[in-house]
This record gives sequence, structure tokens and C-alpha cells, in this order.
Amino acid sequence: MLSYRHGFHAGNHADVLKHIALVALLRILTRKDKPVFVVDTHAGAGMYSLEEGFAVRNGEFRNGIALLWDRNDLPEPMADYVHQVRAINPDGVLRYYPGSPRIAFGVLRPQDRLRLFELHSTEGQILSEQFAQAGRRVTVTAGDGFAGLKAVLPPQSRRGLVLIDPSYELASDYRAVVAALRDGMQRFATGTYAVWYPLLQRRESIQLPDRLRRAAGEDWLDIALHVKAPSPEGPGLHGSGLFIINPPWTFADQMRGIMPWLTHVLAQDAAASFRLDARET
Repeated sequence: MLSYRHGFHAGNHADVLKHIALVALLRILTRKDKPVFVVDTHAGAGMYSLEEGFAVRNGEFRNGIALLWDRNDLPEPMADYVHQVRAINPDGVLRYYPGSPRIAFGVLRPQDRLRLFELHSTEGQILSEQFAQAGRRVTVTAGDGFAGLKAVLPPQSRRGLVLIDPSYELASDYRAVVAALRDGMQRFATGTYAVWYPLLQRRESIQLPDRLRRAAGEDWLDIALHVKAPSPEGPGLHGSGLFIINPPWTFADQMRGIMPWLTHVLAQDAAASFRLDARET
């Protein structure tokens, strides 16, 4: 949606879950020498201030990254994730939060490639400026990431990760996610796909995990983190999920190991819980 700005939500509990998983996935995928191709369909601005602007209005990061910032007991891969955030806050004060593109770039190697799509003109311009000196390692495209997938898959290396993370402010986003996933898997069946989804009291949101499972085939992992009870009034994000197709070896075990800890730390009330379901070949 052209009015959506991720800065309002930067560093919140949903970002924490998504970016812990992103770091863990990329660490596993980059263990082999062969290049990895990463696509981010809804890349945003790349980096967000937590001291001014959008993030301060809602302050969602205070119930997200801020709860992990000063801890010295973080298990892996949570410690690795916080290290990526610290890389853009070298003075030790939590001033900025990196979006998925910056986090991915911090983990990827010189031989890997990062392809970023962003439809919002202002966000896209900021994103382009973020990676102006990255050369061939990063390509930023101003446009619809759902449509862009068709042009970039399959990658030449045949090894890659596709992150699909729309705003879900439009009902059509839910349908577009499933369609993009089906099409992407036809073009690049062996790729790893990570779909973030919101937990809302909304029909499309409630139905999406089952629709993703039907589209996924035989090898998937579905992780959901509930940080609080759903609002009796209906609206409001009470958690989020990640649906991973073709998760690399050991990733599921890593997430099983940290989800109880993460749920405890990010809990906003006694209803906090997590779910981890898998179908593995």
C-alpha cells in the first residue's frame, strides 16, 4: 500500500521474530561456498530512527528490540541478531533499527547478491541511498515485489532465499502472497521462502496459515508468536508468524530451542504463547 510506512513499527516484536529467523537462515545458507541470492519483495527504507519520526509515535520498539538490547544472556541465534543491530549503533545506544535489507547485507558475503523491491517512492529513494556504495552486491528496484519475483527467479546459482513481507493493509495482499508463492515455487522449487504474516482478528489473517500450507508442498515450518491476548474490540496486532518453505537443515531445531525463551521475554500479558508446526521430507 502506497501510504504504508514501516517506520511506525520498526523494531517491534514482529521485527524481532522475523529478523532472528532471517539471520539464522542466512547463516546456514552461507556455510557453503556457492553464492546465495536473496530477494526481499517489500524492502522498506532499510534503516529507521528510533529517536525521532515514525518510530517514536507508537514506540513499538520498546516492546521489541529494546527488551533484548541490554541482556547478556541471549542464546544463539538471538545474540547474532542483536549483534547485527549493534553494528549500526556503534556507541552502544539504541538509536537506529536496521530493516531486513540491512540485516541481510550484514550477514551476506561478497559473492552473494541481494535484490530489493520497494513500491513506496519515498521509502525506495531512502533504500537506494542506503546501498549506493554497495555496487553489484545489491540491486534496488522501485516497483511491485510480487511482480518482480517473476523476473528474478530462478537465480543463476540455484541457491537462494525469498523474503515476502507485505504490509497486509489491503485484503488483496493475502491473495497476492499465496499467488506469488505458488508462482515462485514453480520457477525455483528448491529455494527457501520465508513469508511473514500478522496475527489479527481478521478473516484473511486467520485463514492465511492454512492457505500457505496447502500451497507449500511437503517441506515447511510454521512458527507463530502470540505476545498478548487478542483485543476484545477486534483490531490490533497480537502476534505474528513466519512460514518457511524448504527450511535448511538445523533451522527448525534452532527455532524450537529459542521460542520458549523469546516468548517469555516479549510477553505483554499472561496469554503469550507460541506455536511451531512442521512438515519435513
